[in-house]
Amino acid sequence: MSAPKLRLLPLGGLGEIGKNMTVVELEDRIVVVDVGLRFPTADMMGIDLVLPDFAYLRERVDDIEAIVVTHGHEDHLGALPWILRELGVRDIPVYGRKLTTAMARSKLDEHRMKEVPVEDVEPGEHLEIGPFDLELVHMTHSIPDAAAVALHTELGTVLITGDYRFDQTPVDGRPADMARLAELGREGVLLLYGDSTNADRPGIATSESDVGPELERVFARAEGRIVVTSFASNIHRVQQVVHAAEALGRKVALVGRSMRKNVNIGRSLGHIDVPEGMLVQPREMNDFPDHKLVIISTGSQGEPLSALRRMAYRDHPQVQLHDGDTVVFSATPIPGNERAVNDTIDRLYQIGCGVVTTRDAPVHASGHGHREELKLMLNLTKPRYVMPAHGDFKRIHLHAQLAEAVGVPEGNIFRGENGLPLEIDAAGARFGERERSGMIFVDGVDIGDVADVALRDRRMLSADGIFVVVATVSEQDGSSVAEPEVIFRGVPFREEATKLLDELRATVEASLARAAGEQIRAIDLLQQILHDDLGAFVYERLRRRPMVLPVVVEV
Repeated sequence: MSAPKLRLLPLGGLGEIGKNMTVVELEDRIVVVDVGLRFPTADMMGIDLVLPDFAYLRERVDDIEAIVVTHGHEDHLGALPWILRELGVRDIPVYGRKLTTAMARSKLDEHRMKEVPVEDVEPGEHLEIGPFDLELVHMTHSIPDAAAVALHTELGTVLITGDYRFDQTPVDGRPADMARLAELGREGVLLLYGDSTNADRPGIATSESDVGPELERVFARAEGRIVVTSFASNIHRVQQVVHAAEALGRKVALVGRSMRKNVNIGRSLGHIDVPEGMLVQPREMNDFPDHKLVIISTGSQGEPLSALRRMAYRDHPQVQLHDGDTVVFSATPIPGNERAVNDTIDRLYQIGCGVVTTRDAPVHASGHGHREELKLMLNLTKPRYVMPAHGDFKRIHLHAQLAEAVGVPEGNIFRGENGLPLEIDAAGARFGERERSGMIFVDGVDIGDVADVALRDRRMLSADGIFVVVATVSEQDGSSVAEPEVIFRGVPFREEATKLLDELRATVEASLARAAGEQIRAIDLLQQILHDDLGAFVYERLRRRPMVLPVVVEV
């Protein structure tokens, strides 16, 4: 019998912030930890969601024992229904703590996948899953019921931290289970696969409980309506906003579908306590004077269709912002979202709103530990091997330096990448052969590997528009038999383009005449000639490169 080999394959979350997904293998059996997504960047035109490329799992679907989710944030849970649907299976069990599984069930219900088995697991329980002994360890994060995943194997324990911080005064009064982490360290942790998000921030993160009093001070200075935007899943922050509003005699309205859904789930599980009669429906907001209302909204990351973004662009059906409103950003931009957030803020100032961000007041506390907390995790668990995760390459590098600083040998620290598996056996640890990884795009309700050419075309259309040219030619000799029709949409300098219509038609006629003289009859060749000639003409006259779409009709 061959010696056992443990493989840990990251399919997302390394070299990036988001779409966390890790495959842990032993004896040809698989446990998937987290199934996250991330939101598209500005250059991904028309793309709605970005998922990890899970082609590796398509080929191993029968080997998957379970999916374990560390917590309910989108970058750890959001891809669950998409992946299960595309794998074509609905009998893989999904494990997590109560709030996490409630959010998972809600997502699966939306996709009409209620039959997927979703099971609650509480810290301290042990589940035998194939060759793995699964244990969850209570952690603190910016959402309740966060957990680290300990996978006990015959080779040792793999500890996947999930997102965490060591907040000694959390809002729910339940700090991370440092005693169990230390106990795991004494028993022996083979590999620590740890959150690197704030590896670049010194010291210790501000306690979540410090945010509440600061919100109350900000609210006290506001004379009109207050709009607080935060992650919809940051249930502790919602609770703090409710407390601050209650202290100042204000009602609270929830705006944004995900905000309402998550707050309802949080209330049903006892994570949020809202006094009777304090919540008002969005349609009732106009029944209250401005100084008596707080609105809690989605959109802290400037997402294009989020509630706050629509408010900033005066496109929200229920909330029309005006001079005197105060908007509080109780979140920091995820790396890559800064431009969208700044654009939203600028629009709010244009309307006349006051804006409060973390630069103005400590109205946000990160859910990710700073450098001293990462070192504390390393010292508590005393891992043999360390693999920094959940961060771009800079943060992975800094986390690796922290591991070395607390005494982990440099040769036992692995700076990984998506698709690069770490293999561990009795002889040691090393990187294996690279597997396929990358991105899968969700465009509307369709999922697939949208080709680069499609995104390139969308960028071109967004920048310079499109020219459509319809030419009618004789089937006998290829000559033009009708005046060409030229249609353009989204073209800059529309007036200048309109003035060029006669010249555009003349260019088409000249191109067709040249082709006829050279006895070129093939439709595809004629279209290529028109494309090249018109593209050159438009660039020469307008200094723009719109998409040129020629259509040749034979009669």
